[in-house]
Amino acid sequence: MKKVNLFLSKTFIVIMSLITLFPFVYMILSSLMTFQEATSIPPTLVPKVPQWQNFALAMEQAPFVRYFFNTVLVAGLSTIGTLITSILAAFALVKLEFKYKNVLVMGMAALLMVPYEVTVFTNYQTIANLGLLNTYTALILPSLASIFYIFYLKNYLTSIPLSYYKAAKVDGCGDLEFIRRILIPLAKPSLFTMGILTFINGWNSFLWPILVTNSKEMRLLSNGLSAFATESGTNVHLQMAASTIAIVPILILYLIFRKQIIRGVVKSGVKG
Repeated sequence: MKKVNLFLSKTFIVIMSLITLFPFVYMILSSLMTFQEATSIPPTLVPKVPQWQNFALAMEQAPFVRYFFNTVLVAGLSTIGTLITSILAAFALVKLEFKYKNVLVMGMAALLMVPYEVTVFTNYQTIANLGLLNTYTALILPSLASIFYIFYLKNYLTSIPLSYYKAAKVDGCGDLEFIRRILIPLAKPSLFTMGILTFINGWNSFLWPILVTNSKEMRLLSNGLSAFATESGTNVHLQMAASTIAIVPILILYLIFRKQIIRGVVKSGVKG
């Protein structure tokens, strides 16, 4: 019975892996097809002759160098901002005692239930009233804090004994010094995971950039993919080539930091 369960578990994992990976693999195969192959019915799965020139044509169709620069800048600064605000907020919630702390935590937890689509237009009104439309500030500002990551980090920091903080205070260590010298090194796996996930979110951001920007020079990579849609249809093969180019940096990032990401997700806390 044990062998049967093991076989069924492995079969289920293989099937789910194939379902998950198929869109990604098909995107790469489509990027090497001709327009006719990419739009044929029934679908063509493998290109007869790989069309490597699709990548060069895709790069000529839109200012992808500019899009790359914008995306790296926005995703990078958003990641740094989120890390700073999350660790400060999580530290305050875990290590400090202040009035109405529980009420604040409950209020923040309630905000997690509010869908992003509900707040996006309020944020747009705020950015518009501040005169920040079509600027990098508009792209970055709303992404500088995340309640989800504050709670994620709070749970991680809870496992760090309070005695560490009290001992540091007795030695004359200030709060910021404690965060810099003790808390950040101990929470490094969690911060790695947060950083990578936040960067990926910023990289794939689509709705917010298209709302607050109105010129090509300020658009991100995900918005640039719409350049392949024309009045006569969509150049699917070029769009797939551009999509493949767009995910290469994320794949490289994952391959470099995959151990840290997995460790940060799996590790539940630091034992004192």
